[in-house]
Amino acid sequence: MKLEQLRLDNSYVRELPADPEQHPGARQIYAACYSHIKPTPVRAPKLLACAHETATLLGLDTDECSTPAFADIFSGNTLLPGMQPYAACYGGHQFGHWAGQLGDGRAINLAEVINPQGQRWTLQLKGAGRTPYSRSADGRAVLRSSVREFLCSEAMHHLGIPTTRALSLIGAGEGVLRDMFYDGHPQIEPAAIVCRVAPSFTRFGNFELFKQRGDRHNLRLLADYTIRNDFPELLSPGETPSKETYLAWFREIVRRTAHMIVHWMRVGFVHGVMNTDNMSILGLTIDYGPYGWLEGYDPSWTPNTTDAQGRRYCFGNQALIGQWNLARLANALLPLVGATEPLQAALHSYRNDYASAYDAMMAAKLGLRTHQGEADDALLAAMHTMLSLTETDYTLFFRALADLPDTQDAEALLACIRPAWYAPQDIQGETRQQILDWLHRYLDRRREDAREPAERHAAMNAINPKYVLRNYLAQQAIDRAQAGDVSMVEQLLELLRHPYDEQPEHAHYAAKRPEWARVKAGCSMLSCSS
Repeated sequence: MKLEQLRLDNSYVRELPADPEQHPGARQIYAACYSHIKPTPVRAPKLLACAHETATLLGLDTDECSTPAFADIFSGNTLLPGMQPYAACYGGHQFGHWAGQLGDGRAINLAEVINPQGQRWTLQLKGAGRTPYSRSADGRAVLRSSVREFLCSEAMHHLGIPTTRALSLIGAGEGVLRDMFYDGHPQIEPAAIVCRVAPSFTRFGNFELFKQRGDRHNLRLLADYTIRNDFPELLSPGETPSKETYLAWFREIVRRTAHMIVHWMRVGFVHGVMNTDNMSILGLTIDYGPYGWLEGYDPSWTPNTTDAQGRRYCFGNQALIGQWNLARLANALLPLVGATEPLQAALHSYRNDYASAYDAMMAAKLGLRTHQGEADDALLAAMHTMLSLTETDYTLFFRALADLPDTQDAEALLACIRPAWYAPQDIQGETRQQILDWLHRYLDRRREDAREPAERHAAMNAINPKYVLRNYLAQQAIDRAQAGDVSMVEQLLELLRHPYDEQPEHAHYAAKRPEWARVKAGCSMLSCSS
């Protein structure tokens, strides 16, 4: 359909309380879920990239994406009739500490689209200008962070990971001042706007803020709205949410969050900023800031320079942080449930949900039909030790494991996984023997599983991606885009639509991180500056 034919709705605006003031000035906002605010127009909007699958999801003809009207609407310069833009009000715990009111400081929700299948999708512009939650910032986003958000949203979807989506990447035709390294040397960078798409962008922090302020009335309004719209299976027609409903809802959030993080661990993804204001109530990966994929296997690795010392949000901590964040949400929902014990019981189920999903996932990564208890726990523990003996690329190791020959020939076994090592010349002596010991142990377990080799190989390649959005690839695309060439953005978007396929013509994108990328800005750790 055409842009003007999109079926727009504004249920969030219609059913929830608004900030009575309508200006972008920074302020504390009470007893409201959002503030009405229009995007700030940009000088010269230009479409840089579009995810046609997301356009189709909305029911939009892909030809519409190349029209001037599309660039005007999804840069925030023009509103379609029926759009009622707003910025949401929420709080959150940041790095373990309550941060108070936060809110959409550079994101503005345009409207909800009801697609031909009856699904509701919220359109949100990131980098759309000042809102009441921008504090002293300008509400804009730079091109480098916008490219990363656009590409990663779609990459995660095609990896099979619950995520917000991205519709478009639009250059603003103007610059913004940013201090990328926080070293007192700001520079003008090109600005851009990403249109993000999700059923909703509601976060743990939306509920935390009302609980912290003692606003039980609006806490209940928001919870009831969220259950009706995003968890309708929990209610019968005409039913009003009860304490039991709120508890069942929390259990479902626990389950979804556990499974989302298991997916992150499956592909070696590190979110980087797991604050409660960055946790989706729907169990979606949300807010792509200083994320990264494990290259050399290191459970303590974090892509976030702000987290470099404490490593709170490192790869190996993500499951524990998920539970910690859910505990904050449980506390926020306590006034609705009325008792601590059932919430604690639901929270305790996280450990079992995560463990059972994780065990099944790791068995699948190894090509095994099922996880066989303590014996496989020991096999996995030994594998993690083995991966730490030398710098081993997480993605390449598991992809190579599908091709591991059933042989006693040491050289043939080592040759199979050698492409995953960053320093293959160091594989000697005791290190070499420990790696071989594990490979033989794994082969014994694989034989015991008695799966047809072709079936096992296909199953492993369907869960272990060949291609992920490595930071150095994203940075190369950013460097070119900043020079006016967006071709690599398009190339990576197409590549990452099929991350499990061999794509031999693109095999160079599956290579290990090059040595120059260890120290180049944007290729390993990143700041939150955007």
